[in-house]
Amino acid sequence: MPELPDVTVYIDRLQPRIVGDEIRGARVHNPFVLRTVTPPLSAVVGRRVRSVSRLGKRIVIGTEGEMYVVVHLMIAGRLRWREDGKAIGGKLAQASIEFPRGTLYLTEAGSKRRASVHVVEGADALRAFDRGGLEVLDADVNDFATRLRSENHTLKRALTDPRLFSGIGNAYSDEILHRARLSPLALTSRLTDEQVAQLHQATQATLIGWTERLRAEVGSGFPEKVTAFRDGMAVHGRYKLPCPVCGTPVQRIRYADNETNYCARCQTNGRLLADRAMSRLLKQDWPRSIDDVE
Repeated sequence: MPELPDVTVYIDRLQPRIVGDEIRGARVHNPFVLRTVTPPLSAVVGRRVRSVSRLGKRIVIGTEGEMYVVVHLMIAGRLRWREDGKAIGGKLAQASIEFPRGTLYLTEAGSKRRASVHVVEGADALRAFDRGGLEVLDADVNDFATRLRSENHTLKRALTDPRLFSGIGNAYSDEILHRARLSPLALTSRLTDEQVAQLHQATQATLIGWTERLRAEVGSGFPEKVTAFRDGMAVHGRYKLPCPVCGTPVQRIRYADNETNYCARCQTNGRLLADRAMSRLLKQDWPRSIDDVE
């Protein structure tokens, strides 16, 4: 799922392409993607774009008359920009908005249709999409600590809860926790002030660092290779590959459609965290320490 760095770069590249321009056309290619009926998507046609902004992991295109197109990419949704009349055909395109200088497509790979488009009118209607998460790049350590300790969860769950923190998902939470050298299963209520400060610094450094890195990769072009698995990541998507800090094979916890990646030496003092599926299968044979598998 595109997270804060990816969404920020999308917005960076959309702003000079569409802000100030009139929307010339809007089309739904797959009826399921449009989750609102009133106002219709056609209501934004003929209006000029006034803003492109981020709301959590959502991208918001604001037009004249306080009309907003709210796009949530979910896991497999992506934005594509095409110029010179080039189109994206087949089942990949879910919706498109036409501008004078090109067409913005919402695409979604796979058979599950989770990406969504909402069209709303007025600031109050837009606020309904705000989950209330703290904008961590604008927060000092005290605000961060207050939000982190407001509920007792594991660090992995807390960082990825949109009601607590804005824009962080599965991928960058792994990277943040590795940088902070903290276990994904550590409880927020048990962190020391020093560990909270360490996590705050790691969160800001990871998100800022990856945003700048993605900006540099894209240059003046449009992001075409948005993925949760990137070269240069420390642990996310790197199961069994060496940790870049200590060389220990990266471990994982699998659950539902997600997995958490971590380094046992850097983050859990060598202890292997129980995988729900494999630890239950192996029972007493489940290794307790990274030394048991190296």
